[in-house]
Amino acid sequence: MANSLHGRIHNWIEAIGFRLNSSQTTRNRSITVKHYFFETFNFFERWDKKHPERSKFVCFDAYGEKINVNSLLDLQAAFFENISQLK
Repeated sequence: MANSLHGRIHNWIEAIGFRLNSSQTTRNRSITVKHYFFETFNFFERWDKKHPERSKFVCFDAYGEKINVNSLLDLQAAFFENISQLK
């Protein structure tokens, strides 16, 4: 898990101090959607229990535009841009 995108993102969010806001699982498809937040930054994780390698992450930029997270760098860039605008 540590080398996968899922593992790298979870290691980073734990280090930063993100909190899990909500988690919803669909019973028939075994898909869980988790909402994480820190300060004013939010992102979602869609996790398939049967295929964990297919985890998907989505966040939104300061203008509300959807950003598909394909790497940890995508998530970090969106996060630091959001935090920098709090001043």
